[in-house]
Amino acid sequence: MIGQLIDLPKITDPRGNLTFAEAQSMVPFDIKRAYWVYDVPGGESRGGHAHKRLKQFVIALSGSFTVTLDNSRERTTVLLNHPWQGLLIDTNTWRTLDDFSSGAVCLVLASEHYEEDDYIYDYDEFLKYIGCSR
Repeated sequence: MIGQLIDLPKITDPRGNLTFAEAQSMVPFDIKRAYWVYDVPGGESRGGHAHKRLKQFVIALSGSFTVTLDNSRERTTVLLNHPWQGLLIDTNTWRTLDDFSSGAVCLVLASEHYEEDDYIYDYDEFLKYIGCSR
């Protein structure tokens, strides 16, 4: 399976639950960047690209959304809707995020700093980059 769903610690408390993530032990890379996506209008998609070097750990902090992963040999869709679970996305994987619920917040922990040349925005170019022909 492409993508790996990883459960994070969930500390339950009547005052409110707590979950945390640590680099190298729970998230299998050093975290060099974190960003979050929110206020996504109904029907909109995010992602629609692949990365050459960057790995991501994606968490639905609030609400839900789906992540579709494609490595040209396999395609899978994962529903993220628990703030104690994260989806590990490796390099050379096309990803799209869809079906955002109202109030959804998507947190991404990234293995690299932002580099524009790491992104592949065209699906045919992605297939060419990974050595796959249609």
